[in-house]
Amino acid sequence: MNLTSNKPLESLPIFRIKGVQMRTFHITWLSFFVCFFGWFGLAPLMKVVKDDLDLTKGQIGNIIIASVAVTVVARVIIGKLCDTWGPRKTYTALLVLCSVPVMAVGLAHSYESFLLFRLAIGIIGASFVITQYHTSVMFDKNIVGTANAVAGGWGNLGGGITNMVMPLIFAGFVGLGYLPTSAWRLAMIVPGIGLLLMAVLYWNYTKDTPAGNFDELPGRQKAVKEGSLADAAKDYRTWILFLAYGACFGIEVTFDNVAALFFAEKFGASLTTAGLLAGSFGFMNLFARALGGIVADRVGRRFGMRGKGLLLAVLLLLEGAGIVYFGLTGNLTGAIIAMVVFALFLKMANGTTYAMVPFINRKALGSVSGIVGAGGNVGAVLAGFLFKSSAISYSEAFVYIGLAVAVVGGVVALTRFCKVEVTAPEPGLAVA
Repeated sequence: MNLTSNKPLESLPIFRIKGVQMRTFHITWLSFFVCFFGWFGLAPLMKVVKDDLDLTKGQIGNIIIASVAVTVVARVIIGKLCDTWGPRKTYTALLVLCSVPVMAVGLAHSYESFLLFRLAIGIIGASFVITQYHTSVMFDKNIVGTANAVAGGWGNLGGGITNMVMPLIFAGFVGLGYLPTSAWRLAMIVPGIGLLLMAVLYWNYTKDTPAGNFDELPGRQKAVKEGSLADAAKDYRTWILFLAYGACFGIEVTFDNVAALFFAEKFGASLTTAGLLAGSFGFMNLFARALGGIVADRVGRRFGMRGKGLLLAVLLLLEGAGIVYFGLTGNLTGAIIAMVVFALFLKMANGTTYAMVPFINRKALGSVSGIVGAGGNVGAVLAGFLFKSSAISYSEAFVYIGLAVAVVGGVVALTRFCKVEVTAPEPGLAVA
């Protein structure tokens, strides 16, 4: 294995940083990890924010929707920018841009201003598309699903760690003598600084492809013209994966947003305990999403895209059943067990989905990644409306979500994914 070659790696030596491929791999998942602190740093503090700004359930629902709604458009745009501008420039610009509302959200003193800041912060969710694009370029077709899943999973781990760490940062400011109404505002400066630090690392230590940056590659403009957003959008398989990702990652994002508040209000958990419980859901990304990618790669080598599609369908059906049970259970222990079970299948479905994305259209990889990624946020927006409604409880919302996920699983099972020959993107040129 040559870690210093200018070609995609055929294995994933996760404990190495030598070579542009592995250096980029580690920086991209770490950047996505830090992005979660900016994106969902407010979620475990919402009980404090709710009391400070005197928010109603409907207003909290709007805030949850705002945090993911803008990401739908942002992911499609960012996907296209990856194809044309390159992941290095795109990620650096996104990190710098989004650090501003993350650090400035503490200036909000009304529901309206807080909602606008939350909307602006949601743009950072598009970082996922760059993470998956950049990893897809750096690894060979036989290992790309695993690489994408590990990078995505370790990055998504930030959603769980955020729920655990942000209450501690908040408590630290309270311990320094600040009132809770000021402490939550100051706490958000910490992830903002983290985003700026990652921007510096990304610009200085990554390249667009193993062969170099887009500006250095001959024939790059021709490759850009051959792949387009329209090409990605007219392939029905893109939209089936759009639905599937809405049913797995969309629900993960929603759960990250509401879990701490749900455990606090339904079971009377303290702010710290609720954050730890919610964090354990995200912490499963340490292995569960990677497991989905590993299994998908192995299934793909033996049964092709058809096998991957059936695997994804089964995972979604099991996820849906677990969510229904979670919504119906009336005790904390049962809720925790159900959460762990459906989290496993949900995160494996995440990994499986993006083990399939690189094989849809190799010349419009960024656009396919963007559209499918946007599906995750569409799912989160739709789920957010359920949690906003005053006509149903949070528990009932989870039951409806579980049933919807199972239906999507059925659709995936009926889809024919092996439309074209399964080939992975080549570095630098064919990937656009």
